[in-house]
Amino acid sequence: MSGPAAGCILDLGAIEASLRDLQMKFPRVNQLLESRRDSMDETMVANMMVGYAFVDSLIAQRIDPFAMGHLKALLEINALVLCGPDERRRALAKSHLAATERRFYEQAGGGIRDVVEWCELHRGECPWKRAAGVYVRILSEPELFIEGNHRSGALVMSYILASQGHPPFVLTAQNAKAYFDPSTLIMKTRKKSIAMLYRMPQIKRRLANFLKEEADPKYLLPPRP
Repeated sequence: MSGPAAGCILDLGAIEASLRDLQMKFPRVNQLLESRRDSMDETMVANMMVGYAFVDSLIAQRIDPFAMGHLKALLEINALVLCGPDERRRALAKSHLAATERRFYEQAGGGIRDVVEWCELHRGECPWKRAAGVYVRILSEPELFIEGNHRSGALVMSYILASQGHPPFVLTAQNAKAYFDPSTLIMKTRKKSIAMLYRMPQIKRRLANFLKEEADPKYLLPPRP
């Protein structure tokens, strides 16, 4: 295993094993998708593992990335999936990261304000529905980030679920098509549209059911005595 091997709540070794299996099988999986995805290279897997470790640390420290004062944690999730923790790579991507931050805070008709307001309105929903709803708000047009919304969204959903004691969402060879194909539909739907108004409840319900069905306890460490 080349990624983080120990966690506080998440079993990072089990998560990496699943991602490595998907990486090996991804060329075949990609052929089954309605919209082809970029190849799953070593850097992408390594960055996702650093992302899961960061989610694990947020939960361990009881940091809510949707609370005022902690919103930059969501930007950090996106920076990790794109650049990892390497300062040299971040320096090379400085202008992109700065543009992403402006979009994050200032995007008309979207941005982090849209996500936070949605969270406030749906605070009483179960974690599965909240995770699904936040994912829809991240991915629908205009997307929250310039790039890496699928990967960032998967990690954000994992935070919401694991912070409530449920297994994180982990992409596998078995669930990739059921995850990516609806995500393509979400990306083509504008937040402030009639289509979103009518599609949102059904999309969120299906995604919430998918997350619940895919919940695998092997991705959580056993409770400490």
